[in-house]
Amino acid sequence: MEIIYKFLKFGLVGFVGLLVDFSITWILKEKLKTNKFVANGLGFAVAASVNYLLNRVWTFNSSNPNIEREYLSFIFVSAIGLVINSFVLWFLVKKFKMNFYLAKLFAIGVTTIWNFFANLLITFR
Repeated sequence: MEIIYKFLKFGLVGFVGLLVDFSITWILKEKLKTNKFVANGLGFAVAASVNYLLNRVWTFNSSNPNIEREYLSFIFVSAIGLVINSFVLWFLVKKFKMNFYLAKLFAIGVTTIWNFFANLLITFR
């Protein structure tokens, strides 16, 4: 039952990250005319940092004194997640001609599963 509670908390933190990610991606892509894949990467990176802080304090209640190492582990997991996210996004947009933002939503879903279990088992074990 505890893992479900943590997953729900992780999901709520992820929703905050989703808002950060989409906001930054939208501003960069639509307002600043940045390449959509660059905008996606930057939105994802900022959201990952926000998510680390929220997950450390709230979801996983970490008291690890080595914050730098824990953060780097979280970012490493997130970087792998970014590769997964970008591949799913690319695949759905290029191969299935799916709307960019709908494809991004699917990519975030797939990435969330990876990120939760990798952080549970590696970063915040």
